[in-house]
Amino acid sequence: MKKLIAVTLGILTAIGGFVDIGDLVANAQSGARFGMRQAWIVIVGVVGICVFAEMAGRVAAVSGRAVFDLVRERLGPRIAMTNLVGSYLVTLLTLTAEIGGIALTIQLASGLPHVLWVPLAAFAVWIVLWRVKFQVMEQVFGVFGLALVVFVVALIALDPPWGTFAEQLTHAGPPQGENWGTWGYLAVSLFASALTPYEVFFFSSGGVEEKWTTKDLATERSNTFVGFPLGGLLGLAIMGCAATVFFPAGVQVDQLSQTALPVALALGKLGLVVVMIGFFAATFGAALETGLSTGYSIAQYFGWQWGKLVKPREAARFHTVVLVSVLLGTAALLTTIDPVQITELSLLFSAVVLPLTYLPILVVANDRDYLGDHANGRVQNFLGVTFLIIIVIAAVAAIPLMIITGMGQT
Repeated sequence: MKKLIAVTLGILTAIGGFVDIGDLVANAQSGARFGMRQAWIVIVGVVGICVFAEMAGRVAAVSGRAVFDLVRERLGPRIAMTNLVGSYLVTLLTLTAEIGGIALTIQLASGLPHVLWVPLAAFAVWIVLWRVKFQVMEQVFGVFGLALVVFVVALIALDPPWGTFAEQLTHAGPPQGENWGTWGYLAVSLFASALTPYEVFFFSSGGVEEKWTTKDLATERSNTFVGFPLGGLLGLAIMGCAATVFFPAGVQVDQLSQTALPVALALGKLGLVVVMIGFFAATFGAALETGLSTGYSIAQYFGWQWGKLVKPREAARFHTVVLVSVLLGTAALLTTIDPVQITELSLLFSAVVLPLTYLPILVVANDRDYLGDHANGRVQNFLGVTFLIIIVIAAVAAIPLMIITGMGQT
């Protein structure tokens, strides 16, 4: 029974924790701009994160060490430093976007400008990171993130044109009046929103925090292969709602409030309340994960003591990195820059650094010195290499597409 509860909570946490500010923005923008023509990219992204998250979780369960902890040892300090710098900067940018998402959610509820809520949101994130136990933190925000299931309910209530959706799925290119450049830019953003670097850092480090062993491989795999795909379903529902309400009207999405509008139209005030709870849980939970991931990456590279299970005084440098990262993100938001724009930038640069994150995972997952008989097999390597090629293509295309389209504005 205890194992069943652990598996169930893990799946629920994975479902509720999959969607963050990047998914809320990218899926809604894509649905509003292209209908359901890019739904297949979400599916590809979900399969990709499942492949690499399973590797990262298996490494943690078998070796008792997080992936980044092994990267420097396996690949050397120079390559690992390149990985560290790129991954940390993108994770910091994502943390900034998530704190901004919390503030935007409070703005929806209060009507006051989001910038007023940024310091309070950042302080709340830091307090939880400092004082709340890891499992409590992860499970509470993951389960409350399930409030985003309201998008599935809203999509059904909106009675969308399912036949048109099916036709759009079979015609994946841009609709008339749109260009391939903008289509490609949003495709890269969608793909990156499913494979942001912090997800695997947090997943593998979280496995160490929860003291996974080979006996927990079933739990790790259920979290990955059940939780993440069902979380991806929430992303498709967000896209479908935007495709139903905004696409026929030719309205583009550039605010978080617009993402919530289809739910309000379908389900009224109650639906709006539920979706705001989901927004808050998703962005706050992701802020916690990205905040921890900034500390995980740096502490693991330098061999410092790290983790929520360690008393703050014994992992002072780890907690200092987390605090400084939260302060840097807060300072950026107080310049009044739009959190949605930060989100778009974080997705773009996530795509750029994805190879630096996922290649080391593939390398470590093949190392029998660490994993023994649990190292990758042929199928796992085939999938890993296939998705690594896709990741490299997305990384190469990201910056040119940003320049050509003016961040998707053309």
